[in-house]
Amino acid sequence: MKVLVIGSGGREHAIIDSLSQNKTITTMFAAPGNGGIGEVAQLVPIPADNVQALLGFARSESIDLTFVGPEVPLGKGIVDLFQTAGLTIVGPTRDQARLETSKGFAKHFFRENRIPTADFQECSSPEQAYDVLERSKFPLVIKADGLAAGKGVSIAASFEDAVEVIRQVMEQKTLGDAGTKVIIEEYLEGEEASFLVFVDRTDFQPMVVSQDHKRRFDGDIGPNTGGMGAYSIDTILTPDVQRQVVDSIIRPTLDAAKFYSGILFAGLMLTPQGPKLIEYNARFGDPETQVVLQRLKTDLLDVFFDIAEHRLATRKLEWRTEATAVVTLVADSYPGKVETGKRIFGLEEAGRVDNVKVYHAGTRFEDGHFYTAGGRVLNVAARGNTLSQALDRAYHVAEMIRFEGKDYRRDIGKKGLSREK
Repeated sequence: MKVLVIGSGGREHAIIDSLSQNKTITTMFAAPGNGGIGEVAQLVPIPADNVQALLGFARSESIDLTFVGPEVPLGKGIVDLFQTAGLTIVGPTRDQARLETSKGFAKHFFRENRIPTADFQECSSPEQAYDVLERSKFPLVIKADGLAAGKGVSIAASFEDAVEVIRQVMEQKTLGDAGTKVIIEEYLEGEEASFLVFVDRTDFQPMVVSQDHKRRFDGDIGPNTGGMGAYSIDTILTPDVQRQVVDSIIRPTLDAAKFYSGILFAGLMLTPQGPKLIEYNARFGDPETQVVLQRLKTDLLDVFFDIAEHRLATRKLEWRTEATAVVTLVADSYPGKVETGKRIFGLEEAGRVDNVKVYHAGTRFEDGHFYTAGGRVLNVAARGNTLSQALDRAYHVAEMIRFEGKDYRRDIGKKGLSREK
């Protein structure tokens, strides 16, 4: 069996690592992949957003199943393209992916379907945005309407802060076309959680809950990033809150977004009034995937085929009770402009540590060595009987790995540790 995974980050490395446990797979391809992924899959030098070239490759290699990791090819309609060609692919269609690719579309969808979320206004010009700010209470949240690689959300503490965000995003176009429109929304107080489900057009099954750490620095300060780490334990949400999420958020969404298929990721805010939906992603999260899939006992390839063949309800998913944690190693100037090409040391020693896996995000392999190739470089993921044990293992290996300018947050999982006491 031949499998193609599209993408090049730590998320895709974790997916490929999980799929590789299935011995019926004869060949695994990754397009374009990265240095670490190249150790377990054949790298295909096709960018993830070149959907026509990916279709041609899948046809020429007679790929049995394709899985789409990142959001950009979903927004470009890769699933529609493959399905029209009669190829098996897991992911939502372009229309369904608008739940992620357009913040404006998503927020109106939430309002129309009475899904609990922050109040908002959509702005199509800087002048309209400034007018909204004049009438707003602070803090508030400003989101670029389009895809911005996890960097399109800003929390403005004051009117002056908000004006600067609008100036950069809408006038200076620092996020490109993603900032042509913005959403200005109510700031929700509470704690965040990531709630992912597998969906097969007619049914869904929840995954274990996780919690991401978006802010760049310890104490949840600094700019938003693609994710600095995450953890997963069973006590992030109580059973009652999980039922609320399913009944008030997930079910109404899937009832309205008919025939959705693939992964649906609800970013939640746990407010005093109950769980509210911050936003949806139409795919696995990064770095949530690195902790969630470590807990999945059921064969991932079987789950993907269940989704593709609309039979998800026939299989009971099994999950490990262990805690998992991931610490993301980044270039010190991330999420700003970073210098790449720094040699990475310590990976061989790290690979010998039990219950720890190192997933590559921004790396390349050249002349027998690994080098940095992005802002988020590596993800050190660990399992443990407790979250404390998982974090100890992850941080131990994080110290073992070395590259010039390495940095990471030292407080991943701190909120989770308080739940274990």
